Amino acid sequence: MEEEMDGPKHRIRTFVLIWAPLLFFMRSSNAETGASLEGREFCSRENDQYCITLTEAKITAEAGLCVVIPCSFTTDNDFRPQTAVWYKCDAARPNCGEADVIFHSNVYNRYVQPGFKGRVLLLESRVWWKNCSIIINDLKESDSGSYQFRVKGYLHGRASGFSFSPRATVSVKGLSQKPTVAIPPLTAGRPATLTCTAPGLCFGSEPSIGWTWRGAGERGSHITGNITALRAESLVAFARRHSSTLTFNPSAEHHGTNITCEVTFAGQVTTEETATLIVTYVKEVRISQSTSVKEGETLNLTCSVESFPPSLIAWTKLSDQNGTGRNLQNDTLTDLRNDTERHPQEKGGTATLYIPNVAAEDSGQYICTVQHLNNTWTGNVNVTVIYVREPVITGHTAVNRGDDLHLTCSVDSFPPSLVKWTKLGSSTNLHSGSDMRNDTGSATLIIPNVATGHSGRYICAAEHLYKAVTVYADVTVTWFSNILKNSGCGVQSEVLTCVCVSEGFPLPAIEWPLLKNNTEYSIITTVSNHTVNSTVVLTVKGRPNTSVECVSSNINGEARENLTIGLTPSGHLGEGPSPKMSQNVSWLGTFIAFFIGAILSAVICFLAKTCHRKKQGAPGNLDETLEMVTGQEDTLVFIFIHQILNAIY
Repeated sequence: MEEEMDGPKHRIRTFVLIWAPLLFFMRSSNAETGASLEGREFCSRENDQYCITLTEAKITAEAGLCVVIPCSFTTDNDFRPQTAVWYKCDAARPNCGEADVIFHSNVYNRYVQPGFKGRVLLLESRVWWKNCSIIINDLKESDSGSYQFRVKGYLHGRASGFSFSPRATVSVKGLSQKPTVAIPPLTAGRPATLTCTAPGLCFGSEPSIGWTWRGAGERGSHITGNITALRAESLVAFARRHSSTLTFNPSAEHHGTNITCEVTFAGQVTTEETATLIVTYVKEVRISQSTSVKEGETLNLTCSVESFPPSLIAWTKLSDQNGTGRNLQNDTLTDLRNDTERHPQEKGGTATLYIPNVAAEDSGQYICTVQHLNNTWTGNVNVTVIYVREPVITGHTAVNRGDDLHLTCSVDSFPPSLVKWTKLGSSTNLHSGSDMRNDTGSATLIIPNVATGHSGRYICAAEHLYKAVTVYADVTVTWFSNILKNSGCGVQSEVLTCVCVSEGFPLPAIEWPLLKNNTEYSIITTVSNHTVNSTVVLTVKGRPNTSVECVSSNINGEARENLTIGLTPSGHLGEGPSPKMSQNVSWLGTFIAFFIGAILSAVICFLAKTCHRKKQGAPGNLDETLEMVTGQEDTLVFIFIHQILNAIY
């Protein structure tokens, strides 16, 4: 046994040896045990050499944990401490008895209460160091009460003992402390380790630690992962930290869910702590809504991505020229089309691109770019605008007879329209007898060596999904024929009659250069289909020219013909070579001869008056004639009567 020191130095050394080891433990476990570090020395009235230092305040602790009762003592210099004994009894009793023993440094002592065996430890087993501090593990609420210390040993060689009257008071309440759950930053797909540390720094029974995971609105279930066995970490003597780790692979499904660590101490004292898992993750970019829209409707494109923290989402449109994108959030009114508004919206991991009244130029590839932390993802969608424009017909609609007709009907639309050619009055598509090439979105009508029968209205019909659009072109075949052979002139009784017959399209106009120097004449013009018949009648004196020029012209050109004046069988100038004129004169002579006499006079008067009325009332009436021109009214009547009389006689 070590030799003891006397006086104040001995007491100081004893205090340091006792309290220094406790200082770390008490500071680190103060929250767990509730113990106070404030100590006070109490000395006996009978012998002031017997003193004990205890905490003056009540020591508080919680069930399931542990409590330390700091204690040191001094004795008579001749007293040799051998055994330390702790009692727990009613505070009203002056001294506790053998039945109240909770700890005896002699492990073979039979008086220790069964409920305390193995739960109470002396922090310093060498009693002669005069450190009487104890730790009580696996606390129960029934452990609350008053604790007294007694030291046994030898005084002057004889067995002796001393019970210190001052007592330590312990109050044990229900367990309120919770485990500590340490969660590192969690990223989906990267293994992570969670740590749960039990409350208290106790040396008693090892607690049981379990993990449960609870999703939104679900019951708790054991989480899938690698859970380590309970780990005890010794900090100082009689102080251990108990913890458990859970290693698992976080995913997006774990984000926002709860992980619970449950700790069960001896006596089924349970406490738990729940923490919310915050997982950094990003899921696949999704683009919803229809990507095909009719012109004039509204385009809605929604780009969404589930992520944490929320992602930054932006819409761009791929340029057709250089392949670069244009941000639709910045300056969108002038970026694509000045009269179109675009409204990108960001909310809860989504961005909606809103384009009202879409047009054909809004077709193209739209790109959704998602930026999440330092990573970038993209998704794209091809938008098609369904539209159709009015068909456009190109080519010449007026073509000369014998040339080729080329008409092309084009329709700007998406998807491409089916274009067909038909001719008004025909229900079949033009394909036989004509060459028609129907390319995508256009059709070319080709008719070689056109004839007059090809004139008419040609219809281009464009069939496009939900509608049909038609346009038409009026085709005219233009041509010109020389003056026909049945044209000619004749003279009878100084009256010259010339007939000029011409055909063509557009309808030709017939002119008589002879009339420029004459003021007295009449012209009768008749039309039949594409044929014009012009008859001129005028009075000539003396021997006329041997021919008269007729000029026929339209937009295609001009024809001139000198009509020969025919001779009669008697050698005088007579009828021309026109058979039509001869037939007309013979018929008129026969008719007048039949109505000779009084009827002749009536007919002559009637015809003269009728001719006079037509001149005044309705010149140019095409039902009868297309043109009637005369120099003087009396001359016309005279010439007409003169021709009739010559025919009779």
